[in-house]
Amino acid sequence: MVAPSYAAAATAPSGPYDQGVDISPIQALALLGVGVVGGVVSILVSLASLVTYPALLALGLPPVAANVTNTVSLVFNAAGAGVGARSELHGQRPTLARLALIAVAGGATGALLLLVLPSRWFELVAPLLIAGASGLILVQPWLARRARFRPRGITPTTAAAYFASTVYTGYFGAAGGIIAIVVLSAVIDRPLIHVNAAKAILAGVANGAAALGFALFGPVRWSFVVPLATGLFLGGLIGPWLARRLPPTLFRGLIGVCGLGVAGLLAWQTYAVG
Repeated sequence: MVAPSYAAAATAPSGPYDQGVDISPIQALALLGVGVVGGVVSILVSLASLVTYPALLALGLPPVAANVTNTVSLVFNAAGAGVGARSELHGQRPTLARLALIAVAGGATGALLLLVLPSRWFELVAPLLIAGASGLILVQPWLARRARFRPRGITPTTAAAYFASTVYTGYFGAAGGIIAIVVLSAVIDRPLIHVNAAKAILAGVANGAAALGFALFGPVRWSFVVPLATGLFLGGLIGPWLARRLPPTLFRGLIGVCGLGVAGLLAWQTYAVG
C-alpha cells in the first residue's frame, strides 16, 4: 500500500480507531531500529520522516496519530545530534540562540496553519520548493565562486526566509531540512557539515514547538514515541560521526540528489496521482 502524502496525512480525520492501536514488544524493537536508521538519515540527508512516518502507518497508526507521534519523536533526534555534533556546533551558540527564537515562532505557526488551512495548498508547492532547494545545494559552491557570495548573518531577509522554512517544517515537513540548509547557508559562514549540524539542532526546536501543541491537543501515541524517540536519539549520535567521514562534495551531492528524488516522488503523487 502506498502511504498518503504528508499534508494529506496530517489533516486526515481521526476517529475512535485512533484509540485502539497498541504496540507489541517485537513492534517496539522494530520501531527502535527504524528510529536509528531514520536518525542517521536525518543527519545525513534531512529525510528522516520518509523512514519513520511510513513505519508508523505500517504498524497500524492512523495518519493523524502517525504524523503527530512522528513529530514528537523527532525532537529527540536533535538531542542526540547535539551530543554527537559538539565539535561542529562549537562557537555557534550565539547565532543558534537567535535562530532558535525564529524556529519556535515558525514551528508553532506551521502547527497552527495545519489546523486551519487546506493541505492542498502546501501539497501543490512542496515539490517545487524541495526541487529548488535541492538544486541550490548542488550548485551552491559554483554560485559562490561566480557571484562572490558570502553568508550575511541574520538580516531581515535571511530571518524571514528561515522563518518561512520553519513554518513549512511545522506544517508539512517533507524534506524541510533541505530547505533549511539552503537558508542557513546564507546565515552561517562555515563548512556544510557545520551548517548541517546547526540545522539538526534548530529542526529540533521547530519540531519541539509543534510537538508541544500536539502533545497537549493531538492524538500522540506515547507507547510508540518511546521506542521511536530512543532510536532517533541514537541515530542523532551516530549521524555526525558518519557525516565527518564523507567527502564534502559527496555529502553535498547526497543531500541534493536525495532531495530531488523526494521532489520527484511528491510531484508524481501531487500532480499525476492526486
